Amino acid sequence: MEAPATDVLRDVRQFAYENPRPDVQSMVPRSARRILDLGCSSGALGAALKATAPREIVGLELDPVYAERARTRLDRVEVADLEALLASPASARELVGDGYDCVIAADVLEHLREPWTALATAVALLRPGGSVVVSLPNVRYWETFWTLARHGTWPRREAGLFDATHLRWFTLGDAMNLLADAGAPIGPVDRDVLRVMKVHPWKPSRLDRHLPRLAPRGVRAFLTYQHVLVGTTPG
Repeated sequence: MEAPATDVLRDVRQFAYENPRPDVQSMVPRSARRILDLGCSSGALGAALKATAPREIVGLELDPVYAERARTRLDRVEVADLEALLASPASARELVGDGYDCVIAADVLEHLREPWTALATAVALLRPGGSVVVSLPNVRYWETFWTLARHGTWPRREAGLFDATHLRWFTLGDAMNLLADAGAPIGPVDRDVLRVMKVHPWKPSRLDRHLPRLAPRGVRAFLTYQHVLVGTTPG
């Protein structure tokens, strides 16, 4: 997994890494009272979830600066390398316990060498019928093909869809398989997947909120910037 960020890089990534993610919040079951947040950053998402209901939120974070900020917002935060910790179910259970109602992996799995192993280990910490909420960038977004066709290079940036620290790439089908293989398959796609759609990768557009309704079904995958999915373990 990537090394802790510098102060300059944290400033550049502030919006991407330290926002409350209303899209992810909307997919967390309202009944979830004990939540494990993988890669919790400064705890903005967890704080927003705690503001809506009485919840215990445990965060795991590699960067000690983010973790220190998150400790002021969440119930407990551990500094941990997710790649190493989630390679072993026993070590994960020893550090954070189990019996969680929900695990959140919001834009973290793409930074891991083995996201399949990591997610399966995290899912094993859920109670029966627990949920896992995963947010993943969509590699089928139109900018991927435009950049490859026009420049012949893979786009790399300091944050966002083409964050230079991303190690893995996912389409919707890949994301669904990731959850299924981890033991928490999604239900009907229209109910359990949120497509975050954008006209332009950097500039907000007034059209963005209308895209789910206006975009033809055949082109929606190419306008979807990221997917937020919910998987559920057997009850």
